[in-house]
Parts: sequence; C-alpha cells; structure tokens
Amino acid sequence: MSATNRKDQPYIGRVRSAALEDFRTRHASLKLAPTVAIIAALNEQDSLGAVLDAIPATACGLEVDTLVIDDGSTDGTSDVVRDREGVYLARLERNCGHGVALRLGYQLASEFAAQYVVTLDADMQWDPVEIPTVLEPLVQDEADFVIGSRVLGVAETDDRFRHAGVTVFARLVSLLTRTHVTDTSSGFRAMRVELTQIVPQVQVQYQTSELLIGAIYHGYRIAERPITMHKRLAGESKKGHNVLYAGRYARVILTTWWREWNRARRAGRLAGD
Repeated sequence: MSATNRKDQPYIGRVRSAALEDFRTRHASLKLAPTVAIIAALNEQDSLGAVLDAIPATACGLEVDTLVIDDGSTDGTSDVVRDREGVYLARLERNCGHGVALRLGYQLASEFAAQYVVTLDADMQWDPVEIPTVLEPLVQDEADFVIGSRVLGVAETDDRFRHAGVTVFARLVSLLTRTHVTDTSSGFRAMRVELTQIVPQVQVQYQTSELLIGAIYHGYRIAERPITMHKRLAGESKKGHNVLYAGRYARVILTTWWREWNRARRAGRLAGD
C-alpha cells in the first residue's frame, strides 16, 4: 500500500513523533548551520553518498549542514549518513511519504536554529553544486522562496510526458495564482525556515505545489533560478506511473488552490491584489 493511501492512518503521527523525539535526544545541544540542505530519502543507498559528497560546506558565505530524513528505508540508506561530519540523520521507522518526511526536516531545521533550508533529492537529479544559485536570492533579501527551474535551465531526462506535464502544471498554477512560475514540481528549492512553519501543509506526496501555492497566498516573494536536472544516478523514481502521477498532482494543485483562495478571500486578500 502506498503512503499516499495511508495519510489518514494515525500511525503516521506516532512514527513522526518518535523520529522527532529520537533526534532531540541525540542532538539536545545542537545548533544547525544557517543553511540546511534537507534530503528525504527512501531506499537510496546507491546514490545518496554521492549527493552528500557534493554538498558544499559553505554557500553564499554561509555554512551548510545536511539533514537526511530516512523515510522508512529497508536498505542501507541510514548507514550512508552515519559518521559524516555536518550531516545529521532523522529516521522514520516506517514509510510515511515524501511530504511527511520533508515536514519533519522543516520542523527540525526550525527547532535547531537554521535560517534557510534547501531541498534536494537523494538520487542526484538535482546537483548540490548549484545550491548557491537557489540560495542567493534569499541571502540578498530578494525573495523568500526560490524554485530551481529546469525549464529556465536544462533537463537531461528524456521523458516527454513529464516534460509536457511540467509546462502544463506551471501554466495552471500561474493562471490560478496570477504569479508566473515555470516549474512547480522541482524538488530543488530554497526558502526561509519560518515560511515552512507558517504555510499549511497536509499532503503526503506531491507536496511541491502545495507549499508553492500556499507561499504565494501568504504573500511571500517567489523567485526562480535556472538549474540542471540530471538523470537519476541509481534506482527508480518513487512517483509512480506518469498518468497516475499527473492525476494526483493535478488534484493537489486544485485542492490547495481552492483552500488557499478561500482562506485569502475570507481574510480580504487575494494573490496578486
């Protein structure tokens, strides 16, 4: 059974709480670097090490720590993380979903005094060398939320259906929110930590559009920067079949927009006004 179909089951809350408590116990006196790279990983032992090795120690003049959220892996993903300087591990003992894992990372970054978070995947599709590219608008106080856009940059993958989907969904979100974006599903993003604690997030999977739409309707400044999307270093995508992925992603866009539009309407403020 996929994590998407388990979102209402109470064990997810228990697993998340246990992971939080374990991290707090092991790192009671920790203060994270100003910038934290967050990686949610599920069975990525063959590629995660290369990603960790490529993350710079500093970016835009700020130190960078790495926080890996192991989302219930059954391979050696957690073992790859251990004993690496500046790399911290939080483990969900059962698979809870990419959105749940990232929210755990956001909460830990907030609790342990980080200022900015950068999200990456564990498969090397997003190149850690480009962290300064997406981080710079935050450090320069030009934006609060930065998308690394493969549309503005380069996508080395050859999946035409996915490429078309990126364009269609970007146009849909731009139309609904009246904010121009080119890549709503990029997993390479940088944002202020406080944004992650204010914008509502409930999605178990396909959460990238939820956070983006919520940030827009909360009045945060959105920017995009060109990046390169590589082919996976190893393993297979966990997103599922293209048609299934597209349907679920569209549902998340529409339900999030409706929720946030109504919230903004009740507050007397709409995106773009």
